[in-house]
Amino acid sequence: MADEHDKEDIIQEVPIVADRSVMPGKPHNSNDITKKTPGKVKLRFLSVAALIIVSLSAGFAGGWLGTRNSNSTTVEKQQVVLKSQGELISSIANEVSPSVVSVEVISQSRAVDSFFGFGGTREQQSAGTGFIIDKSGIIVTNRHVIPSGSTKIGVTLSDGTKFENVELIGRTSASDPLDVAFLKITDTKGKELKAARLGDSSTVKVGESVVAIGNALGQFQNTVTSGIISGHGRNVTAGDATGSASENLQNLFQTDAAINQGNSGGPLVNLDGEVIGINTAVAGDAQNIGFAIPMNDVKGVIDNVVRKGKLERPFIGVVFVPVTADIAKQYNLTVDQGAYIPPSVSVGQETVMADSPAGKAGIKEQDIIVKVNSDVIDESHSLTSLLGKYAVGDKVKLEIVRDGKHQTIEVTLSAAPEN
Repeated sequence: MADEHDKEDIIQEVPIVADRSVMPGKPHNSNDITKKTPGKVKLRFLSVAALIIVSLSAGFAGGWLGTRNSNSTTVEKQQVVLKSQGELISSIANEVSPSVVSVEVISQSRAVDSFFGFGGTREQQSAGTGFIIDKSGIIVTNRHVIPSGSTKIGVTLSDGTKFENVELIGRTSASDPLDVAFLKITDTKGKELKAARLGDSSTVKVGESVVAIGNALGQFQNTVTSGIISGHGRNVTAGDATGSASENLQNLFQTDAAINQGNSGGPLVNLDGEVIGINTAVAGDAQNIGFAIPMNDVKGVIDNVVRKGKLERPFIGVVFVPVTADIAKQYNLTVDQGAYIPPSVSVGQETVMADSPAGKAGIKEQDIIVKVNSDVIDESHSLTSLLGKYAVGDKVKLEIVRDGKHQTIEVTLSAAPEN
C-alpha cells in the first residue's frame, strides 16, 4: 500500500490595509475640509467605507478561491504520487512473479491412537512459497515448508505450469537458526525459467519500502502486499499452529508488509525488484508484524548449492552467547558486543568443538569474536548471519578479544555436521 500523506491545511489571512496616501491632485490642509459642505464630507466618508468593504470582499473571495485551488492542487499531487507508487509496485510484481513458485507438499506424519496407544502414519498436505535462484531449476524456500517426512513435492509457476516430483536438495537442521531448504526441478520440459535477482540486504534501512509476494493461505497464488522495513536484527522463536514445534531464528528483518500463512519461503523485494529477504514468520498475536531472513545470510549457502548441487552450511564449531550490556556485566567482559564463547559446563558439551575449524585455528573458551573479516558483530549482525555470507572452504579472518587484547585468527570454514 502506498504511503499516505496528510493533506496540508492552507490558511490564508486577509490583511486589512489602511491606505494613507494622498489622492493625486492639488495639495490640501486642514482648512480645506472645514470649507467643504457636510453633504460632501458624508459622501466622501461613505465612498471610503464602500471601498474598504469591496476590498474585504475581494480579499475573502480571493482567499476562498486560493484555498480551494490549493486543496485541489494538493489532492492532484497526491493522486499523482499514489498512481506512481501503484504503477511501481505493479511493475515490480510483474518482474518478480515469474520467479515465484507455489510449493505443494505431501508428507507422512506419525499418528497415535489416544485410546489404544497404537502408532501409525497418516498423509498430510501443506503448501508454501519459494522462488527460483538459478535458471537450471534451483528453488529456495523455508525449511518448515518442507517438513521432515515429505514424500512428494510439486511446484507451480505463476503462469500455471506445474512440475511434479521435484527433488529436495537439502534442508538445514532443526537446530539451525537459518530456516531454509533447497529444491530442484529435475525436468523443466523445455520451459525457460527465470531466476530472481538477489539484492544486498546489508544496505536495507528501516523505513524502506518493500513488496512481499507469496501463495497466501496456500491457495491465492502470487499475492502481492507492500509495506516498509519496520526493524532489523530481530531474534524470534517461531512455532507451528499446533504449538508442537518451535525454532529459534536470528537476525531477521521485521516488516509490516502482510505475510500470511502460505507466504513462507516467498521473496521480500525492494523497489529495484531485487530480493532482499525470504519471508519466514508472522506474529500471530499482532497485526502486520512479519519477519524475513536477510538475503546476505543465505548467499554463501546459495553459492554452494548452485556450484556443488548440495546443501553445505559454513561452520566454525563454537557455541557462543551474543554479547549485550547485561552479558558483558555478567561475565565481566571488556566489550559490549560480539560473540562470547563461555566456559564448557561438562565433558562432551565443549563450547569449542574438538577438531573443528575454530579449534584447529586456536580459538579458545572465553574468547570474544568481534569481527568476521571487516564486518562487526553487533545486535543486528550475529556471528551466524555473518558467516552465512561465505561458502564452505572459504578462509575468513576472525578478530577476537582475549584477556582484553585484540588479535586476528584465520579460520577455514568447513561443512556443518547434520546434527
